[in-house]
Amino acid sequence: MNFNSEIDAKYQAELRQADLDHHKPTAGAMAGHIVANLWYFDVKLHQAVWFVKGAQALQLQDFYETLIQENRQQLDDLGAILLDENELPPATVAEYTKYTKMSEDARLKYVTAADLVNETAHDYTTANMFIDRAIILAQRENRPALANFLINLRGSNNHRTRQLQALIGKTAWEDLVEVDEDDED
Repeated sequence: MNFNSEIDAKYQAELRQADLDHHKPTAGAMAGHIVANLWYFDVKLHQAVWFVKGAQALQLQDFYETLIQENRQQLDDLGAILLDENELPPATVAEYTKYTKMSEDARLKYVTAADLVNETAHDYTTANMFIDRAIILAQRENRPALANFLINLRGSNNHRTRQLQALIGKTAWEDLVEVDEDDED
């Protein structure tokens, strides 16, 4: 597609602002990472639905279908809130790939159901690291609507983590302590 100079100038300004926002993080930039994580998480949740096996496969497929629907709603809702906050959420596969911190591995299709559930619980923990940072930034920047959404998202993630952990015989946060590499500086 051939874009005019006005569109190109707007996009170049967006790229410059995104670079600034990611070097000195803002709530909007951190929420952009969350959007990218949610998009990647959708792929991982589908991987679980498609490849879970074993005696509990049917129940886990139903549970993961629910997680997919929730995740998609959260992605849409966060994108809308960012637009309301005059922010531009990532909106291309390239942007999602650049900003995600969610890992993926095609070999997960071969693991046991318990290992798949464990991976999903760890994904929620990874997501929460970015949500926690974004909450602090949103509160500091006096963005109550964004902070409120993120606080509720954190609570939802905690609930789902507890449920996933129970499926594999663990307490809510057992073996889920993540080291936040950015906090070690």
